Amino acid sequence: MIEREIKTGADALIVQPVPDSGTVDMLKKAEKKIPVILAEHSASEESGGSEFPCVRPDNYAMGKVLADELNKDYNGKMDGKTLGIICENKESGTCADRAAGFRTAMENQDVRILWSVSDPERKNGGSTGYLEKQKKADFVIALDDYSLTMAGKAAAANDLHGALVYGIGNSTESVYYLDTGFARCMVMPDEFDVGYQSVGEAAESFGYLFRKPQSRTASYTILRKDNLFSIENQEILFTMSQ
Repeated sequence: MIEREIKTGADALIVQPVPDSGTVDMLKKAEKKIPVILAEHSASEESGGSEFPCVRPDNYAMGKVLADELNKDYNGKMDGKTLGIICENKESGTCADRAAGFRTAMENQDVRILWSVSDPERKNGGSTGYLEKQKKADFVIALDDYSLTMAGKAAAANDLHGALVYGIGNSTESVYYLDTGFARCMVMPDEFDVGYQSVGEAAESFGYLFRKPQSRTASYTILRKDNLFSIENQEILFTMSQ
């Protein structure tokens, strides 16, 4: 697809890559011909930076702020609480960065992480059965939209043994579980901002031989049921549904 776009005259590429070593090699070849900007993910599964300019939210910061919101709800008195952590792909750099941020913010709390899992059925359409089999925890922490929707669905079916759900998400389905009370707090990366800044960075590279595209950081928002339909969040929800 990328080769086709280059041949048909694309002036730049905005790509949301599948993290893989083969992806890196392929993008290096494309980058020799036109500017390449990555959206949301780096081209490698490793945590941290990327060989290519990337527009994405600060994943470490989102993990940290999710933990901060949980701490606020309990006035920092989390001693003895237990947690379960879920992520669509535990091996991805995105998940690793979010988990690191969350764990850093919880360092001073006497909490226990009972389990950390991924959905083994995600490639076949997904299933909440793996969550029901986990040990009872006070909170389930979902580090991506897929996991948050799975946790919300499990909570709605009473399969989380009473655990409260906090997570990172960016879909109308995640918002549904927040609105219905099956998720307590959602940190939402602004996907619209990712796209907008990606196009802006590509456009600024046109016609400048020695200017290389730069990485940019997209915004994120903290959503709860009581502020979900505030005036300031209406635009965010509108762009999400487009």
